[in-house]
Amino acid sequence: MGLKYIEPIKSIVLLLLVLLSIAFTFSIWTYTPNYDPIEPTATVDTSIAKQLTIRELVKPYKVLVHSETALKGSMEEKEIDVFLNEMARWRVTEFAPAPQVMDQKNFNEFLSQPNRMTLYFQGTIPVPSYDAILNIEERNLPEAAFDRLVVEWTAENSFKIHFINHSTGDHYQGKVISDDFKRSFKVIAMNSKELPDFEKVGFNDNQYLAVPSQPLLLKEKTFFQQEVSPTRFRNALFNDPNAVRRSPVDSNHEEYGDNVAKMIVDTEKKTLNFVHPDAQYTEPIDPSELFKDVLDSINEHGGWTDSYRYSYMNSRSHYVKFQLFIDGLPVHSDSSEMTAITVNYGVNRIEQYSRPYYTLDELLTEDDVKLPSGVDIAETMNHANPTELKNVVDLTLGYSMRHDTERQLYIIEPGWFYLTKGKWTRFSPEQFGGESIGLE
Repeated sequence: MGLKYIEPIKSIVLLLLVLLSIAFTFSIWTYTPNYDPIEPTATVDTSIAKQLTIRELVKPYKVLVHSETALKGSMEEKEIDVFLNEMARWRVTEFAPAPQVMDQKNFNEFLSQPNRMTLYFQGTIPVPSYDAILNIEERNLPEAAFDRLVVEWTAENSFKIHFINHSTGDHYQGKVISDDFKRSFKVIAMNSKELPDFEKVGFNDNQYLAVPSQPLLLKEKTFFQQEVSPTRFRNALFNDPNAVRRSPVDSNHEEYGDNVAKMIVDTEKKTLNFVHPDAQYTEPIDPSELFKDVLDSINEHGGWTDSYRYSYMNSRSHYVKFQLFIDGLPVHSDSSEMTAITVNYGVNRIEQYSRPYYTLDELLTEDDVKLPSGVDIAETMNHANPTELKNVVDLTLGYSMRHDTERQLYIIEPGWFYLTKGKWTRFSPEQFGGESIGLE
Protein backbone atom coordinates (compact mmCIF):
# COMPACT_ATOMS: atom_id res chain seq x y z
CA MET A 1 0.00 0.00 0.00
CA GLY A 2 2.83 2.41 0.98
CA LEU A 3 4.87 1.50 -2.08
CA LYS A 4 1.86 2.23 -4.24
CA TYR A 5 1.96 5.98 -3.41
CA ILE A 6 5.76 6.50 -3.35
CA GLU A 7 6.15 7.39 -7.05
CA PRO A 8 3.21 9.87 -7.20
CA ILE A 9 4.53 11.56 -4.05
CA LYS A 10 7.99 11.87 -5.63
CA SER A 11 6.47 13.42 -8.73
CA ILE A 12 4.47 15.94 -6.68
CA VAL A 13 7.53 16.91 -4.57
CA LEU A 14 9.66 17.27 -7.70
CA LEU A 15 7.01 19.45 -9.31
CA LEU A 16 6.83 21.61 -6.22
CA LEU A 17 10.61 22.02 -6.17
CA VAL A 18 10.65 23.03 -9.85
CA LEU A 19 7.85 25.56 -9.29
CA LEU A 20 9.64 26.90 -6.19
CA SER A 21 12.87 27.23 -8.15
CA ILE A 22 11.10 29.11 -10.94
CA ALA A 23 9.44 31.45 -8.46
CA PHE A 24 12.72 32.07 -6.64
CA THR A 25 14.57 32.79 -9.90
CA PHE A 26 11.84 35.16 -11.06
CA SER A 27 11.93 37.03 -7.77
CA ILE A 28 15.70 37.50 -8.09
CA TRP A 29 15.35 38.84 -11.62
CA THR A 30 12.61 41.31 -10.72
CA TYR A 31 13.88 42.46 -7.32
CA THR A 32 14.72 46.16 -7.05
CA PRO A 33 16.41 47.27 -3.82
CA ASN A 34 15.05 50.39 -2.13
CA TYR A 35 18.20 52.53 -2.25
CA ASP A 36 18.26 56.10 -0.90
CA PRO A 37 18.29 58.63 -3.76
CA ILE A 38 21.81 59.57 -4.89
CA GLU A 39 22.52 63.26 -4.32
CA PRO A 40 24.44 65.05 -7.11
CA THR A 41 28.11 65.73 -6.37
CA ALA A 42 28.53 69.15 -4.85
CA THR A 43 30.32 71.61 -7.15
CA VAL A 44 33.25 73.63 -5.86
CA ASP A 45 32.21 77.19 -4.99
CA THR A 46 34.54 79.48 -6.97
CA SER A 47 32.81 82.77 -6.13
CA ILE A 48 35.37 84.59 -3.96
CA ALA A 49 34.08 88.14 -3.60
CA LYS A 50 32.17 90.45 -5.95
CA GLN A 51 31.86 91.17 -9.65
CA LEU A 52 32.43 94.64 -11.14
CA THR A 53 31.18 96.29 -14.32
CA ILE A 54 33.20 98.33 -16.80
CA ARG A 55 31.50 101.44 -15.41
CA GLU A 56 32.89 100.64 -11.95
CA LEU A 57 36.37 99.70 -13.18
CA VAL A 58 37.02 102.48 -15.70
CA LYS A 59 36.79 105.78 -13.85
CA PRO A 60 38.75 109.04 -13.96
CA TYR A 61 40.86 110.00 -10.96
CA LYS A 62 40.68 113.76 -11.57
CA VAL A 63 38.53 116.38 -13.27
CA LEU A 64 39.48 119.90 -14.36
CA VAL A 65 37.00 122.53 -15.53
CA HIS A 66 38.05 125.73 -17.32
CA SER A 67 35.52 128.54 -17.37
CA GLU A 68 35.98 132.03 -18.77
CA THR A 69 37.21 133.28 -15.39
CA ALA A 70 38.46 130.36 -13.29
CA LEU A 71 40.08 126.95 -13.17
CA LYS A 72 38.28 124.46 -10.97
CA GLY A 73 38.89 120.80 -10.27
CA SER A 74 38.47 117.83 -8.00
CA MET A 75 39.84 114.41 -7.10
CA GLU A 76 36.78 113.58 -4.99
CA GLU A 77 34.99 110.48 -6.27
CA LYS A 78 31.51 111.75 -5.40
CA GLU A 79 32.04 115.03 -7.26
CA ILE A 80 33.41 113.28 -10.34
CA ASP A 81 30.49 110.83 -10.31
CA VAL A 82 28.07 113.74 -10.73
CA PHE A 83 29.59 114.47 -14.15
CA LEU A 84 29.79 110.80 -15.14
CA ASN A 85 26.15 110.19 -14.26
CA GLU A 86 25.06 113.08 -16.45
CA MET A 87 27.27 111.95 -19.33
CA ALA A 88 25.74 108.47 -19.13
CA ARG A 89 22.50 110.06 -20.44
CA TRP A 90 24.19 111.30 -23.59
CA ARG A 91 24.52 109.90 -27.09
CA VAL A 92 27.64 110.59 -29.13
CA THR A 93 27.19 110.96 -32.89
CA GLU A 94 29.46 111.86 -35.82
CA PHE A 95 32.37 110.06 -34.15
CA ALA A 96 35.50 110.54 -36.29
CA PRO A 97 39.20 111.45 -36.19
CA ALA A 98 39.69 115.11 -35.32
CA PRO A 99 41.47 117.36 -37.84
CA GLN A 100 43.70 118.97 -35.21
CA VAL A 101 47.12 117.35 -34.67
CA MET A 102 47.52 116.87 -30.91
CA ASP A 103 51.24 117.23 -30.23
CA GLN A 104 52.23 118.22 -26.71
CA LYS A 105 52.14 121.97 -27.32
CA ASN A 106 48.76 121.84 -29.05
CA PHE A 107 47.50 119.52 -26.33
CA ASN A 108 48.40 122.01 -23.59
CA GLU A 109 46.86 124.92 -25.49
CA PHE A 110 43.73 122.88 -26.16
CA LEU A 111 43.22 121.99 -22.47
CA SER A 112 43.82 125.59 -21.38
CA GLN A 113 41.00 127.05 -23.44
CA PRO A 114 37.80 128.07 -21.60
CA ASN A 115 34.57 126.09 -21.53
CA ARG A 116 36.35 122.74 -21.29
CA MET A 117 36.07 119.89 -18.80
CA THR A 118 38.88 117.31 -18.79
CA LEU A 119 38.62 113.89 -17.19
CA TYR A 120 41.94 112.17 -16.40
CA PHE A 121 42.32 108.37 -16.54
CA GLN A 122 45.27 106.33 -15.31
CA GLY A 123 45.45 104.02 -18.31
CA THR A 124 44.63 104.30 -22.00
CA ILE A 125 41.11 102.99 -22.64
CA PRO A 126 40.01 101.31 -25.90
CA VAL A 127 37.20 103.36 -27.40
CA PRO A 128 35.01 100.26 -28.08
CA SER A 129 35.25 99.34 -24.38
CA TYR A 130 34.10 102.79 -23.28
CA ASP A 131 31.02 102.46 -25.46
CA ALA A 132 29.55 100.48 -22.55
CA ILE A 133 29.76 103.69 -20.46
CA LEU A 134 29.19 106.46 -22.98
CA ASN A 135 26.76 105.62 -25.75
CA ILE A 136 28.67 106.13 -29.02
CA GLU A 137 26.42 105.71 -32.03
CA GLU A 138 28.94 104.22 -34.40
CA ARG A 139 28.80 100.64 -35.68
CA ASN A 140 32.50 100.03 -36.28
CA LEU A 141 34.47 101.86 -33.62
CA PRO A 142 38.24 101.99 -34.20
CA GLU A 143 40.63 100.29 -31.79
CA ALA A 144 41.93 103.69 -30.73
CA ALA A 145 42.72 104.43 -27.09
CA PHE A 146 42.46 107.55 -24.94
CA ASP A 147 43.41 108.69 -21.43
CA ARG A 148 41.91 112.18 -21.51
CA LEU A 149 38.22 112.82 -22.14
CA VAL A 150 37.49 116.47 -22.90
CA VAL A 151 33.97 117.92 -22.98
CA GLU A 152 33.65 121.25 -24.79
CA TRP A 153 30.59 123.49 -24.76
CA THR A 154 29.82 126.46 -26.99
CA ALA A 155 27.57 129.49 -27.11
CA GLU A 156 25.41 127.67 -29.65
CA ASN A 157 24.08 125.40 -26.88
CA SER A 158 26.00 122.35 -27.96
CA PHE A 159 28.54 119.93 -26.54
CA LYS A 160 31.46 118.27 -28.23
CA ILE A 161 33.49 115.45 -26.75
CA HIS A 162 37.14 114.67 -27.47
CA PHE A 163 38.96 111.36 -26.94
CA ILE A 164 42.68 112.12 -26.63
CA ASN A 165 45.74 109.97 -26.03
CA HIS A 166 48.17 112.49 -24.56
CA SER A 167 51.20 110.25 -25.27
CA THR A 168 50.57 109.47 -28.95
CA GLY A 169 48.50 112.50 -29.94
CA ASP A 170 45.62 110.34 -31.21
CA HIS A 171 42.51 112.50 -31.21
CA TYR A 172 38.90 111.57 -31.98
CA GLN A 173 35.83 113.68 -31.47
CA GLY A 174 32.06 113.44 -31.58
CA LYS A 175 28.92 115.50 -31.22
CA VAL A 176 26.91 115.12 -27.99
CA ILE A 177 23.16 114.66 -28.12
CA SER A 178 21.46 115.42 -24.81
CA ASP A 179 17.72 115.02 -24.30
CA ASP A 180 17.87 117.86 -21.76
CA PHE A 181 20.61 120.30 -22.73
CA LYS A 182 19.71 122.78 -19.98
CA ARG A 183 20.19 120.14 -17.31
CA SER A 184 23.47 118.96 -18.86
CA PHE A 185 24.72 122.53 -19.17
CA LYS A 186 23.86 123.19 -15.54
CA VAL A 187 25.68 120.08 -14.30
CA ILE A 188 28.79 120.46 -16.45
CA ALA A 189 29.22 124.23 -16.78
CA MET A 190 27.38 125.80 -13.85
CA ASN A 191 27.67 123.33 -10.95
CA SER A 192 31.38 122.90 -11.62
CA LYS A 193 31.86 126.48 -10.39
CA GLU A 194 31.42 125.10 -6.87
CA LEU A 195 34.49 122.87 -7.18
CA PRO A 196 37.76 123.77 -5.39
CA ASP A 197 40.15 126.24 -7.00
CA PHE A 198 42.99 124.80 -9.05
CA GLU A 199 46.03 126.52 -10.49
CA LYS A 200 48.20 125.76 -13.49
CA VAL A 201 51.81 125.09 -12.43
CA GLY A 202 53.45 123.83 -15.64
CA PHE A 203 56.90 125.30 -16.19
CA ASN A 204 57.20 125.02 -19.98
CA ASP A 205 55.06 124.96 -23.12
CA ASN A 206 55.16 121.17 -23.29
CA GLN A 207 53.77 120.65 -19.82
CA TYR A 208 50.24 120.98 -18.49
CA LEU A 209 49.99 120.58 -14.71
CA ALA A 210 47.02 121.86 -12.72
CA VAL A 211 46.75 121.28 -8.97
CA PRO A 212 44.69 122.43 -5.96
CA SER A 213 45.69 125.91 -4.83
CA GLN A 214 44.74 125.36 -1.17
CA PRO A 215 45.92 122.86 1.49
CA LEU A 216 43.86 119.69 1.77
CA LEU A 217 42.60 117.45 4.55
CA LEU A 218 42.70 113.69 3.95
CA LYS A 219 42.35 110.63 6.17
CA GLU A 220 45.07 108.26 7.32
CA LYS A 221 43.42 104.88 7.73
CA THR A 222 44.39 101.72 9.60
CA PHE A 223 42.85 98.38 8.63
CA PHE A 224 43.04 95.07 10.45
CA GLN A 225 44.68 92.31 8.41
CA GLN A 226 42.01 90.08 6.92
CA GLU A 227 42.40 87.63 4.09
CA VAL A 228 40.68 85.28 1.68
CA SER A 229 41.94 81.72 1.97
CA PRO A 230 44.30 80.85 -0.92
CA THR A 231 42.37 77.58 -1.16
CA ARG A 232 39.49 79.52 -2.68
CA PHE A 233 41.78 80.84 -5.41
CA ARG A 234 43.02 77.30 -5.95
CA ASN A 235 39.43 76.18 -6.47
CA ALA A 236 38.82 79.01 -8.93
CA LEU A 237 42.01 78.86 -11.00
CA PHE A 238 42.93 75.19 -11.42
CA ASN A 239 41.07 72.88 -13.81
CA ASP A 240 40.74 70.15 -11.15
CA PRO A 241 41.23 71.50 -7.60
CA ASN A 242 41.23 67.95 -6.19
CA ALA A 243 44.36 67.14 -8.21
CA VAL A 244 46.31 70.10 -6.83
CA ARG A 245 49.19 69.36 -4.46
CA ARG A 246 50.17 71.83 -1.74
CA SER A 247 53.74 71.99 -0.47
CA PRO A 248 55.87 74.45 1.53
CA VAL A 249 58.67 76.31 -0.28
CA ASP A 250 60.16 78.21 2.66
CA SER A 251 58.94 79.94 5.80
CA ASN A 252 56.99 82.58 3.82
CA HIS A 253 55.97 80.73 0.64
CA GLU A 254 53.73 77.84 -0.33
CA GLU A 255 53.22 76.21 -3.70
CA TYR A 256 49.99 74.81 -5.12
CA GLY A 257 50.40 72.83 -8.31
CA ASP A 258 49.18 70.10 -10.63
CA ASN A 259 50.88 68.63 -13.70
CA VAL A 260 50.43 71.87 -15.67
CA ALA A 261 49.88 74.97 -13.54
CA LYS A 262 51.21 76.28 -10.26
CA MET A 263 50.39 79.00 -7.76
CA ILE A 264 53.01 80.51 -5.41
CA VAL A 265 51.57 82.09 -2.26
CA ASP A 266 53.51 84.66 -0.24
CA THR A 267 52.08 84.22 3.25
CA GLU A 268 53.87 87.29 4.61
CA LYS A 269 52.88 89.84 1.93
CA LYS A 270 49.52 88.11 1.40
CA THR A 271 49.97 87.89 -2.35
CA LEU A 272 49.79 85.07 -4.88
CA ASN A 273 51.07 84.41 -8.38
CA PHE A 274 49.33 81.85 -10.62
CA VAL A 275 50.90 80.59 -13.86
CA HIS A 276 49.41 78.32 -16.52
CA PRO A 277 52.18 77.90 -19.15
CA ASP A 278 50.07 75.86 -21.57
CA ALA A 279 47.75 78.85 -22.05
CA GLN A 280 50.47 81.09 -23.46
CA TYR A 281 49.33 83.00 -26.54
CA THR A 282 51.43 85.42 -28.56
CA GLU A 283 49.13 86.32 -31.47
CA PRO A 284 47.89 89.94 -31.70
CA ILE A 285 44.60 90.76 -30.04
CA ASP A 286 42.40 93.87 -30.14
CA PRO A 287 42.67 95.90 -26.90
CA SER A 288 38.89 95.95 -26.41
CA GLU A 289 38.71 92.16 -26.79
CA LEU A 290 41.58 91.71 -24.34
CA PHE A 291 39.91 93.97 -21.80
CA LYS A 292 36.63 92.05 -22.07
CA ASP A 293 38.36 88.65 -21.74
CA VAL A 294 40.25 89.73 -18.63
CA LEU A 295 37.20 91.34 -17.03
CA ASP A 296 35.07 88.26 -17.71
CA SER A 297 37.76 85.97 -16.27
CA ILE A 298 38.06 87.88 -12.98
CA ASN A 299 34.30 88.31 -12.70
CA GLU A 300 33.88 84.57 -13.25
CA HIS A 301 35.42 83.88 -9.83
CA GLY A 302 34.33 87.16 -8.22
CA GLY A 303 37.92 88.29 -7.82
CA TRP A 304 37.29 91.91 -6.82
CA THR A 305 38.05 91.64 -3.10
CA ASP A 306 38.37 95.44 -2.72
CA SER A 307 37.84 98.56 -4.81
CA TYR A 308 40.03 98.24 -7.91
CA ARG A 309 40.21 100.29 -11.10
CA TYR A 310 41.70 99.72 -14.50
CA SER A 311 45.10 101.43 -14.74
CA TYR A 312 47.22 100.00 -17.58
CA MET A 313 47.17 97.77 -20.66
CA ASN A 314 49.73 96.37 -23.06
CA SER A 315 47.80 94.50 -25.72
CA ARG A 316 50.98 93.22 -27.39
CA SER A 317 51.89 91.22 -24.29
CA HIS A 318 48.21 90.61 -23.39
CA TYR A 319 48.79 92.36 -20.04
CA VAL A 320 46.19 94.28 -18.03
CA LYS A 321 46.59 95.94 -14.64
CA PHE A 322 44.06 97.08 -12.05
CA GLN A 323 45.09 99.39 -9.20
CA LEU A 324 43.70 99.41 -5.67
CA PHE A 325 41.75 102.62 -4.92
CA ILE A 326 40.42 104.07 -1.66
CA ASP A 327 37.99 107.01 -1.65
CA GLY A 328 38.67 107.57 -5.34
CA LEU A 329 42.47 107.80 -4.93
CA PRO A 330 45.09 105.23 -6.02
CA VAL A 331 46.92 103.18 -3.40
CA HIS A 332 50.60 102.37 -3.99
CA SER A 333 53.16 100.33 -2.09
CA ASP A 334 56.87 99.47 -2.19
CA SER A 335 55.89 96.09 -3.60
CA SER A 336 53.50 96.77 -6.49
CA GLU A 337 51.87 93.31 -6.35
CA MET A 338 50.47 94.22 -2.90
CA THR A 339 48.23 96.94 -4.35
CA ALA A 340 47.49 95.74 -7.89
CA ILE A 341 45.87 92.89 -9.79
CA THR A 342 47.68 91.99 -13.01
CA VAL A 343 46.68 89.49 -15.68
CA ASN A 344 48.36 88.05 -18.75
CA TYR A 345 45.58 86.51 -20.82
CA GLY A 346 46.29 83.42 -22.92
CA VAL A 347 44.31 80.89 -24.94
CA ASN A 348 40.74 81.19 -23.66
CA ARG A 349 41.94 81.57 -20.08
CA ILE A 350 44.29 83.37 -17.71
CA GLU A 351 47.95 82.55 -18.36
CA GLN A 352 49.43 84.52 -15.44
CA TYR A 353 47.64 86.14 -12.52
CA SER A 354 49.28 88.16 -9.74
CA ARG A 355 47.33 89.75 -6.91
CA PRO A 356 46.84 90.29 -3.17
CA TYR A 357 44.57 88.00 -1.20
CA TYR A 358 44.07 90.32 1.77
CA THR A 359 40.97 92.50 2.12
CA LEU A 360 40.52 95.97 3.62
CA ASP A 361 37.20 95.33 5.32
CA GLU A 362 37.71 96.20 8.97
CA LEU A 363 38.64 99.87 9.48
CA LEU A 364 40.22 100.36 12.93
CA THR A 365 41.25 104.04 12.97
CA GLU A 366 40.84 107.12 10.80
CA ASP A 367 42.82 110.31 11.49
CA ASP A 368 42.93 113.67 9.72
CA VAL A 369 46.14 114.56 7.89
CA LYS A 370 46.72 118.06 6.50
CA LEU A 371 48.59 118.13 3.20
CA PRO A 372 50.14 121.19 1.53
CA SER A 373 48.56 122.56 -1.61
CA GLY A 374 49.62 121.26 -4.97
CA VAL A 375 51.03 124.71 -5.74
CA ASP A 376 53.36 124.47 -2.72
CA ILE A 377 54.47 120.98 -3.76
CA ALA A 378 55.22 122.12 -7.33
CA GLU A 379 57.22 125.11 -6.09
CA THR A 380 59.24 122.89 -3.74
CA MET A 381 59.95 120.48 -6.58
CA ASN A 382 60.97 123.34 -8.86
CA HIS A 383 63.44 124.73 -6.35
CA ALA A 384 64.90 121.32 -5.53
CA ASN A 385 65.16 119.84 -9.03
CA PRO A 386 63.75 121.93 -11.91
CA THR A 387 65.11 119.52 -14.51
CA GLU A 388 63.18 116.60 -13.01
CA LEU A 389 60.03 118.68 -12.70
CA LYS A 390 60.03 119.29 -16.47
CA ASN A 391 59.55 115.53 -16.96
CA VAL A 392 56.51 115.35 -14.67
CA VAL A 393 53.34 114.40 -16.56
CA ASP A 394 50.93 114.76 -13.63
CA LEU A 395 50.91 115.67 -9.95
CA THR A 396 48.07 114.33 -7.86
CA LEU A 397 46.93 112.93 -4.52
CA GLY A 398 47.08 109.29 -3.53
CA TYR A 399 47.82 106.84 -0.75
CA SER A 400 50.79 104.69 0.14
CA MET A 401 50.35 101.41 2.02
CA ARG A 402 52.51 100.06 4.84
CA HIS A 403 52.04 96.49 6.08
CA ASP A 404 52.74 96.06 9.78
CA THR A 405 53.19 92.28 9.88
CA GLU A 406 53.83 92.14 13.64
CA ARG A 407 50.55 93.86 14.55
CA GLN A 408 48.77 92.50 11.46
CA LEU A 409 47.74 95.94 10.25
CA TYR A 410 47.61 97.85 6.96
CA ILE A 411 48.34 101.57 7.31
CA ILE A 412 47.13 103.79 4.45
CA GLU A 413 48.89 107.17 4.38
CA PRO A 414 47.84 110.09 2.12
CA GLY A 415 50.41 112.05 0.16
CA TRP A 416 51.35 113.73 -3.11
CA PHE A 417 52.50 111.65 -6.10
CA TYR A 418 54.02 112.62 -9.42
CA LEU A 419 54.12 110.72 -12.70
CA THR A 420 57.31 110.49 -14.78
CA LYS A 421 58.15 107.97 -17.51
CA GLY A 422 55.14 105.84 -16.71
CA LYS A 423 55.93 105.51 -12.98
CA TRP A 424 54.22 107.06 -9.99
CA THR A 425 56.56 108.30 -7.24
CA ARG A 426 55.63 109.61 -3.83
CA PHE A 427 56.84 113.14 -3.23
CA SER A 428 59.14 113.37 -0.24
CA PRO A 429 59.88 116.85 1.17
CA GLU A 430 63.25 115.62 2.41
CA GLN A 431 64.39 114.55 -1.00
CA PHE A 432 63.01 115.18 -4.43
CA GLY A 433 63.14 112.52 -6.27
CA GLY A 434 61.36 110.41 -3.81
CA GLU A 435 60.54 106.77 -3.51
CA SER A 436 59.34 105.06 -6.67
CA ILE A 437 56.41 102.89 -5.68
CA GLY A 438 54.46 102.04 -8.77
CA LEU A 439 54.79 100.52 -12.20
CA GLU A 440 53.38 101.49 -15.60
